[in-house]
Amino acid sequence: MTDNTTRAAELLKTHRASIDRLDAILIYTLGERFAHTKAVGQLKANHDLPASDPDREAKQITRLKSLAESADLDTAFAEKFLNFIIQEVIKNHKTYQD
Repeated sequence: MTDNTTRAAELLKTHRASIDRLDAILIYTLGERFAHTKAVGQLKANHDLPASDPDREAKQITRLKSLAESADLDTAFAEKFLNFIIQEVIKNHKTYQD
């Protein structure tokens, strides 16, 4: 390998190691988030509250889009990601109500 190719391979290895650590952080963060939403879902079920809270969901989307913008992340992607999470949470909340 040339010096440039060797250097590129080392940089690639470093970036991939960082990506792997960040993936682990994302998974553990989602696990913690869903532990809290599970508790919320059970609380809602115990008190006959609706599984979905459209006002809160809209506020969260606005808030996270703003965070995404300041993090230099595509806001449309952030919104899709949050909508996916919200739908999973609502689905879980509905199972607690059944």
